[in-house]
Amino acid sequence: MASQTSQKLSLAALTAMVVGSMIGAGIFALPRTFGAATGPIGAVIAWCIAGTGMYTLALVFQALAARKPELDAGIFSYAKAGFGDYAGFLSAFGYWLVACIADVSYWVLIKSTLGAFFPVFGNGDTVPAVVVSSIALWLFHFTILRGIREAAFINTVVTVAKVIPILVFILILAGTSNANIFVTNLWGGELAARSGLFEQIRATMLVTIFVFIGIEGASVYSRYAKDRADVGRATILGFIGVLFLLVLVTLLPYAVLPQAEIAGLRQPSMAAVLEAVVGHWGAVFVSVGLIVSLLGAYLAWSLICVEVLFAAAKSGDMPRIFARENRNNVPAAALWLTNVIIQAFLISTLFSQDAFALMVKLSSAMVLIPYLLVAGYGFLLALRRETYDAEPAQRSRDLIVAGIATLYVAFMIYAGGLKFLLLSSILYAPGTLLYVQVRREQNMPVLVGVEWIVLAAAAIGCLVGIYGIASGDIVL
Repeated sequence: MASQTSQKLSLAALTAMVVGSMIGAGIFALPRTFGAATGPIGAVIAWCIAGTGMYTLALVFQALAARKPELDAGIFSYAKAGFGDYAGFLSAFGYWLVACIADVSYWVLIKSTLGAFFPVFGNGDTVPAVVVSSIALWLFHFTILRGIREAAFINTVVTVAKVIPILVFILILAGTSNANIFVTNLWGGELAARSGLFEQIRATMLVTIFVFIGIEGASVYSRYAKDRADVGRATILGFIGVLFLLVLVTLLPYAVLPQAEIAGLRQPSMAAVLEAVVGHWGAVFVSVGLIVSLLGAYLAWSLICVEVLFAAAKSGDMPRIFARENRNNVPAAALWLTNVIIQAFLISTLFSQDAFALMVKLSSAMVLIPYLLVAGYGFLLALRRETYDAEPAQRSRDLIVAGIATLYVAFMIYAGGLKFLLLSSILYAPGTLLYVQVRREQNMPVLVGVEWIVLAAAAIGCLVGIYGIASGDIVL
């Protein structure tokens, strides 16, 4: 992907990458997800925590884009600069897997949506669903092979198109809201008798991470920006706009349906909510919007998948083969590996009890490690006064912001629970084989110092996770 003038992206295109990456499967599943976990009070507190935490993380991305413009490969380059080569590799590998898993969740929800009209697709995890998803997967594959600029343009158009059904949903529910129903649901209805407010809030945490994955979309493509400052602007603009939509989509259903009824809706629950309010056409309308949304998000994440592998290979953090480009300046080897892995995950959904929920929570848990490394690097940068000689006042602000972001991500890892930390280890640990290949290509020692401890922790987590699955203690 050569950095040619024709390939440069504007502020609007970069913002569309952020919005397109974040608005995907998650927002259409929010009503039932929150309805099954908490009421409006818990939801507001959850979004305050998530909004504040992710805003500070967005500010860290903005600050790093301005202070370290030479680190233009995206999220993993910050981990490498702050914590060494192995941390940089794990960040790149983990983030790439997150993008692959997120893409699988999109195909599952698309087929689950169609399953409401064509039962053969079930909940998106039947054989026909996997076959159709696989065909679509490879159609996208050959579209992206034609060039990054064409794909980015398609993403911008789709991003605009998919926001329209969400806005219509919000306007209709705002106009039909019932204050009495909202007050009845306020503390979680029947849930309040079974679980405390803290547990209700904790149950929503991984989902709030999932819907914010993609906030770093502009950073991943920072080297394509026409103006480097647009990277930070696009991140903040995309975050604010998406947060506004997420909060409204979460809260408005509590004003039209009882909490217990919301909790029992079929996914995508946004379609079911609108159907309950305006009739069957509402479900059809949202379902069409959902499919457009997910196809757009899938395209955005496919681009990110490829870019992460390509950039990591160019910087010596992934095997050299992934830096090879075709005549359209697309890293074909990286794209082929990405889609082979997505295909494997698609097949695995046939053996999961709830494929969509598993993919959502697993991708959310895995992305927390790269996010933690980014926030930690921002904190170290300010702590060491690096790049702050001329702006001592700005250093204090960035130190506080990065500190809050680091604590927030650490809390999210705790809130996600041990199960998904162990499942993440199962995927992270084997990835070290790629790192071994990289170090051999460079004739360098594989691991040094504390990196051995990190590998040992990942390996132990991997073994414990495998044992948990085999014994039935961990249910997929």
